[in-house]
Amino acid sequence: MPPAQPPLPRPRRRRLKRVLGISALTLALIGGGGYLWLDATSDVHRTGAPCTDIPPAAAATQTQTAAEKNHAAICGALASLTAAWDRNDADAYGRHFTENATYTTFVGTHYEGRKDITVAHQALFDGFLKGSKLADSYLGIRFLSPETAVVTSRGDTYTGDKPDDLSKVQTYTLVREADGQWRIAAFHNTQRQSVMERISFILSPDTKPQAEQ
Repeated sequence: MPPAQPPLPRPRRRRLKRVLGISALTLALIGGGGYLWLDATSDVHRTGAPCTDIPPAAAATQTQTAAEKNHAAICGALASLTAAWDRNDADAYGRHFTENATYTTFVGTHYEGRKDITVAHQALFDGFLKGSKLADSYLGIRFLSPETAVVTSRGDTYTGDKPDDLSKVQTYTLVREADGQWRIAAFHNTQRQSVMERISFILSPDTKPQAEQ
């Protein structure tokens, strides 16, 4: 058995701990600074506009005049949806969805049916989203048919001042039902991960959308 190594002298041990501590702090500062730089340079160019300012893309079987008329009705329906949220009125909010609508949140929770959506939002409005409002900015309105449209937007919830940065991206699929009202048949909400997005654009520039180049 080899002889045991004598322990380091105490001054050397203190010096080694100090060096390791400084190295760890340096790495933390570099990592934190890098994260802050990525976050600060991850702004999007296409931030959206009010719904009524977005020109609709008509379906092949639809005249542009009809598309513009339906566009106004869709913007009205979405404005009414936002107003219902701002009042924290779950029943009114739920009525903007079809009976069999689907609703996927940014955390991945998936609701099926108007009743499911309404009950869940009543709980949210009674809980941690009490008093919250919706901020939204629209990216596109595209008709798949005279009775079906896909709307994309940026949005966020807020209390107090309206946020400058809308951290979520949403897709609405709306249908015009037999009573002539436009309602949401499917909704999907995604949380934008700005730093991860920035890293992916640096590592693979071709993944950057045309609108952000």
